[in-house]
Amino acid sequence: MAACALRRGLLSTVSKYNNTHRILSVIDSSGGYEAFRPRVQCRACGLPGGVQQRRFMSSRPEGKILETVGMFEAVKQHGKYETGQLFLHSVFGYRGIVLFPWHARLYDRDITPPMTESKPEPPGAHGSKEVKGKTHTYYQVLIDTRDCPHISQRSQTEAVTFLANHDDSRALYAIPGLDYVSHEDILPYNSAEQIPIQHELFERFLMHNPAKTPPFTSRDTLKAWQEKNHPWLELSDVHRETTENIRVTVIPFYMGMREAQNSHVYWWRYCIRLENMGSEVVQLRERHWRIFSLSGTLETVRGRGVVGREPVLSKEQPAFQYSSHVSLQAPSGHMWGTFRIERTDGSHFDVRIPPFSLESNKEDKAPPAGYTF
Repeated sequence: MAACALRRGLLSTVSKYNNTHRILSVIDSSGGYEAFRPRVQCRACGLPGGVQQRRFMSSRPEGKILETVGMFEAVKQHGKYETGQLFLHSVFGYRGIVLFPWHARLYDRDITPPMTESKPEPPGAHGSKEVKGKTHTYYQVLIDTRDCPHISQRSQTEAVTFLANHDDSRALYAIPGLDYVSHEDILPYNSAEQIPIQHELFERFLMHNPAKTPPFTSRDTLKAWQEKNHPWLELSDVHRETTENIRVTVIPFYMGMREAQNSHVYWWRYCIRLENMGSEVVQLRERHWRIFSLSGTLETVRGRGVVGREPVLSKEQPAFQYSSHVSLQAPSGHMWGTFRIERTDGSHFDVRIPPFSLESNKEDKAPPAGYTF
């Protein structure tokens, strides 16, 4: 029988799973919520894991019961997961479902590559190492809205944003509960429920099909939405670098161009994930960005924390993920920088943010369509 695996306080390594491993959620029905770390308990071996939200509506011990969420499936070491695959996020612990895959180029600065097919450093960036890109699979997914309150302190659940269609060049809107998940963060499971994920787009995008594995197929609305919004959703490059056991992953997205005060303004969003790969508790205190524009300008940005927070990264809660935005008056540029990290003894060190390109699409056509049908 396969053992329940813990990865870095959540899951260490993903072992083989079989249908005797059930995902259990702690719930009750007495009203209200308390936030706890994600947790899974295997009914077969009794070991606690760390991938499913513990849900409480009361802190009274007598009010807690266990509810079966589903059964673990074998993790795919090769190939990809299909549309409709249910999963638990191995780091943030939420329930989700796969909409469709993206094939990105991962530029991992922790790996020393040959000097071919590499991305050169932007002007003024730290280091001189060129990095070879490797194809890596990510997935566009829906997050179960029941889990959003429990992960909001560690991962933004409204991080996928778009430029609005009207004249306000700075107006943005978000699609709540939409995320990008790396292949290795997927812990697949199955469920007998016809609507196992609560999200306003679930039934618009997917339909139950018991003859298929997984038993959900995409509706025409999902295919049309994917095709129409492809330029604004597309994930193409991922950048990763580790400094003193703190790994930083950056994913940039081009959002489009708007006209403002007789000039063109190009917009990007970028998603950043910090992950503590060690055992020492640390806290992010400051950010330092360098932003280079093709127009020849070099901007420096310093500030406390990120998105108004100074997250603590510990063995129990090792990761923090957020998104932000940048605009340039040029169709391309580069960004790089550092995060100032504080140890428990008060000492500091700088964690490198891997340099990444800001590239615009050559043809800016219609603005993004959101999820109107």
